[in-house]
Amino acid sequence: MSDAEGSVTVLAALRARPLAFPFSRWTPRCWAHLLGGALLGPPLLAVLTVLLALGLGLSVAGIGLPVLLALALAGIPVGAVERRRLRLVEPVPLPGPHSRLPGAGPRARLRTRLRERATWRELAYAALTATVLAASCLGFTVLLALSCAYVVSPVIVWSLAPETVMLLPGHAVDGPVAALPFSAAGLAGLLLCAYAGALLTGAQVALARALIGPRQDDLGHRVLELTRSRARLADAFEAERRRLERDLHDGAQQQLVALSMTLGLAEYELRGAGRASELVARARGEAREALEQLRGLVRGIHPQVLTDHGLAAAVDEVALRHPIPVAVDVALPGRLPPSVESTAYFTVTEALTNAAKHGGASAITVHGRVERGRLVVHVTDDGRGGADPAAGAGLAGLADRAALLDGRLTVTSPVGGPTTLRLEVPCSAS
Repeated sequence: MSDAEGSVTVLAALRARPLAFPFSRWTPRCWAHLLGGALLGPPLLAVLTVLLALGLGLSVAGIGLPVLLALALAGIPVGAVERRRLRLVEPVPLPGPHSRLPGAGPRARLRTRLRERATWRELAYAALTATVLAASCLGFTVLLALSCAYVVSPVIVWSLAPETVMLLPGHAVDGPVAALPFSAAGLAGLLLCAYAGALLTGAQVALARALIGPRQDDLGHRVLELTRSRARLADAFEAERRRLERDLHDGAQQQLVALSMTLGLAEYELRGAGRASELVARARGEAREALEQLRGLVRGIHPQVLTDHGLAAAVDEVALRHPIPVAVDVALPGRLPPSVESTAYFTVTEALTNAAKHGGASAITVHGRVERGRLVVHVTDDGRGGADPAAGAGLAGLADRAALLDGRLTVTSPVGGPTTLRLEVPCSAS
């Protein structure tokens, strides 16, 4: 956290101009914030006390859990109110510490909030607001009210004359002139309230930041959950790809094979039948073409060699079928996670396709290694260069897929070449 982010605005203003601070706009802002705390504390203490007493009392009968849950979550609205009140003395809004739950049901929201550390910090802040902070705000309010009364004490004495006025217990004030020393004491009290209010407000702001604002451990927890959810998404994507491949291979492909055989038998039976035989022969040819296209589609979805033998063998097979000479140097310590292998394979095939279609390359090299727990793949061609990754959806989609695995895809393609695609994906080599 930088100094700008970590400093309390009120205290920074006090340090910058200590003599002029009592006459600045920060003084009434601090007073308003502390007076609000004095008004909020007693009702909040009553609510928390009632919830605690009811929860403990009803727990004997086995029905106190909802009340105790309400007590546990009571800090959330208190934290929201306090973050809004801080706008009086903090120009930068304090963000909420809770994760957003769009579309989540009541039970999911309840479970998530109870697991969040911020919920319990806000409950602790609510307890402090109702007790320690409320007492300090009430004490400040009494001092401020007494100082204001002393400042206008000559007017009070004059308005109540000839009644006897005692500004101190047992000491009667004879007239407005005799009340002037009390007026001077009131001015000194207001000056004291200006500085004391700033210090007390600054302490409350710092406490609020620590308890009802976002913290680094909350961010780390969110990043961990995001990483896990992205990994689950990648696994689900890979499972769906394999299911689609299996359905096409075992379903539609086998039916086309059976159809082609049936048409072959029909052609054999209709030999010499003229037009009917020609139509059956044409249908058989079209069925063979559809079967070849389907086989190519299945290989494109997820090649069997990748499943059976791993990334190195799959890249070798693609290189053998490629119209441009491809030098493959992929040496891995073993099988990698399926999602990592699939991402690397389709990245290589997309790079090879782009080099053949758009790059004008005459030679391509593919290099792959596992370095410090990360798969690093380089695909380099000697084409004309000038490739723009943002111009097409292919590489952009591969970059998004690599990001799902917390990886990174970069393309270097100066005009005139060469073009180098680099994929880096975390993995656990087995």
